[in-house]
Amino acid sequence: MKIIACNSNRPLAEAVAAALNLPLTQASVRRFADMEIFVEIHDNVRGEDVFVIQSTSYPANDNLMELLIMLDALRRASAKRITAVIPYFGYARQDRKSGSRTPISAKLVANLIVEAGADRVLTLDLHAGQIQGFFDIPVDNLFAAPLFARDIMERYKGRDLMVVSPDVGGVVRARAIAARLHTDLAIIDKRRPRAGVSEVMNVIGDVEGRDCILVDDIVDSGGTLCNAAEALLKNGARSASVYVTHGVFSGGAVARIGAAPIEAMVVTDSIQATEAVRVSSNIRQLTIAPLLAEAMRRISEESSVSTLFN
Repeated sequence: MKIIACNSNRPLAEAVAAALNLPLTQASVRRFADMEIFVEIHDNVRGEDVFVIQSTSYPANDNLMELLIMLDALRRASAKRITAVIPYFGYARQDRKSGSRTPISAKLVANLIVEAGADRVLTLDLHAGQIQGFFDIPVDNLFAAPLFARDIMERYKGRDLMVVSPDVGGVVRARAIAARLHTDLAIIDKRRPRAGVSEVMNVIGDVEGRDCILVDDIVDSGGTLCNAAEALLKNGARSASVYVTHGVFSGGAVARIGAAPIEAMVVTDSIQATEAVRVSSNIRQLTIAPLLAEAMRRISEESSVSTLFN
């Protein structure tokens, strides 16, 4: 079993390797003067079970291209099996035609990964579960829900909790955590007049006097979650906290969240934290390294991955 790290989130790759008690395979990912990407693998990988760790986060196109070229290099180096470990799968929000003459970019990216040489994919909290069907190779989609539930139970013990989905599309995700916590579920009825802009219309559920936990898969601009937190407090909630799998934090998101009535926001390290995130007073990271490491070990040993969800 070999582990290779590209450049998007090397600290996570190092933590995964440490959890598996394995060294990272020596490889170089460099750029020529015109920013072309060049990959060179320094260790022998012939006949090996190789895992490539790379989130396709900002800059999404550069990180995606690094992954594709690394997969091609491994295939040409005769690796026995290549697993693309993509903690954050970029382009996942483009999973359907949003209007006339628009692409389904998530499907295109899936095709590229398969054609580049991946034999299977390991990812975390896909934005849309149907993206698994875009691949013609096995896809293991892990969930952060067990990790979040444990953290909530430790930090909010004794408080009157209510799990809240910030939109109708996230109800299944929020319900899974509510079931683990044995608590109630509320839903924010959200309207999005245009891309990147959200307007809260209604809170479905009685949040009066409750400590609300908003659950989502991606925080990008932060507008949806900030608006949702304000709506909950206006409806009588005692507090609003947020648990999100992927912290994209584009533009002024960190400052917006810092100024919002959010007690705490917890994100995983599927995307490497920027300096602004690290110094933020109300954003905290949970590591997914042990979860990824255990899933990779089970894939290598051909044992069950699905039992990790229990």
